[in-house]
Amino acid sequence: MTKTLHHRACHLCEAICGLTIETEDRDDGRHILSIKGDAQDSFSRGHICPKAVALQDIQNDPDRVRQPLRKVDGQWQPIAWDAAFALVAERLSAIQAEHGRNAVAVYQGNPSVHNYGLMTHSNYFLGQLKTRNRFSATSVDQLPHHLTSYLMYGHGLLLPIPDIDHTQFMLILGGNPLASNGSIMTVPDVEKRLKALKARGGRLVVVDPRRSETAAMADQHLFVRPGNDAALLLGLLNTLFEEGLTRESHLPVSGLEQVREAIAPFSAEAMSARCGVPAQDIRQLARDFATAESAVCYGRMGVSTQAYGSLCHWLIQLINLVTGNLDRVGGALCTSPAVDLVASTSGGHFNVWQSRVSGLPEYGGELPVAALAEEMLTPGEGQIRALVTVAGNPVLSTPNGVQMDRALQGLEFMLSIDLYI
Repeated sequence: MTKTLHHRACHLCEAICGLTIETEDRDDGRHILSIKGDAQDSFSRGHICPKAVALQDIQNDPDRVRQPLRKVDGQWQPIAWDAAFALVAERLSAIQAEHGRNAVAVYQGNPSVHNYGLMTHSNYFLGQLKTRNRFSATSVDQLPHHLTSYLMYGHGLLLPIPDIDHTQFMLILGGNPLASNGSIMTVPDVEKRLKALKARGGRLVVVDPRRSETAAMADQHLFVRPGNDAALLLGLLNTLFEEGLTRESHLPVSGLEQVREAIAPFSAEAMSARCGVPAQDIRQLARDFATAESAVCYGRMGVSTQAYGSLCHWLIQLINLVTGNLDRVGGALCTSPAVDLVASTSGGHFNVWQSRVSGLPEYGGELPVAALAEEMLTPGEGQIRALVTVAGNPVLSTPNGVQMDRALQGLEFMLSIDLYI
């Protein structure tokens, strides 16, 4: 019996916590003895959550798919790998030959960006398909982040993240990092870091329609009317300009005077009626944020997946910018990653083409997933007739699951790359 200690990383969420996994080789194969946090990992510092410990349950689960399966007369039957590859190539090629390249669509789920294999190789697959019908979880998640960064900074992946370890004032809108492990923040053990923020005399303010786990530990919780975060942010930005609370940035900035003129009508008093937060609270929040030693405004899903999602994220970036907290220790920082995707990829593009049925704009080569079902159901040239899903379940994770389920039934061919059926 040989025991081995492996140093790995959990890929079940964005935090990517370091792991030490002890295994033992036995006559019937390799067995996991323990999964622990890696105390030597400079990023996660030994922290893991229950999901990482449960990785061994996935490893040992008898229901996990371990070989290709093909549905024949409504029943799943095992198929050899070479036969599976040949079947997929033949069906996708035939459908594109008959109906055009856009007759095949691809949907990539959220885990796609946590998997090295998919991150490094999926673009080659997409490049071979040459379809414009590309969809992913991005459009029901963080797309406004990318669009805002593309329009403001020239690249959709230039995403400033909060310097949670050094800030003295953190304003969170539409985010619950205690539950999400800090999405688009990439911070393992968020609870410990937020407690450290308060322990060093910093303040945590949460804007949310409900008392989330993060709101419960905040110094102040402002209940905003659902879908009206943009009104609150406009009131904050207006107050910063009106009361002379802005700070000159060390960054080259253009268009700030146009912004000042554009938001002039949106006073805290006017916006209070829209967002449900008293005007005096909006003004005081602006003062506290602007006068803090360092501060950062951070917004997540709650301000992304609403009618004014992109406006919200534009305003968040502006609040950080005009208070001198963009690209500053304790503020919002652009990281120096191990792999520089900004340098190695194009900045992005927006509305170069539109969806066939509703004319919804693409961003970065992807169409909104809200258009996927109607693109499968609506007859005509360019109708989607085959779908490839990768680490995703659009029936449960995208709008109008009933319509999506009905649309899938009418496909000529579907390929699912996943761990489970």
